[in-house]
Amino acid sequence: MADTSKENRRRGLRVSFGIRIQLKTAETEIACEGCIRDLSLSGVMIKTTEQLPIETPCDLIIELTGSVEPIRLEISGLVVRHDTDGVAVAFKSMGLDSYTHLKNVVRYNSDTPDEIF
Repeated sequence: MADTSKENRRRGLRVSFGIRIQLKTAETEIACEGCIRDLSLSGVMIKTTEQLPIETPCDLIIELTGSVEPIRLEISGLVVRHDTDGVAVAFKSMGLDSYTHLKNVVRYNSDTPDEIF
């Protein structure tokens, strides 16, 4: 029998990732380190006390360190949910380089990296 709980109905592999992220809207800017709760190829949950309105367009910058120059993933998104734990953003567009780096981050921080193709 399939598990249809809310947690298992979501598609895609998600990882927690302690790295710097910036979220910008027309009115708000959130910047924090270690506040990514769930990161996938389709979106992110950010731990914050900010309650951004649903359907708010936003721009995200995720900075990957560890190389000579930090790698910046620049992603356009849309706030799809908010609760007492934070804000969920669905990714709407990103460049090919950002997608490639994001895919690698999710893959190599996963317990099951072969689920990412």
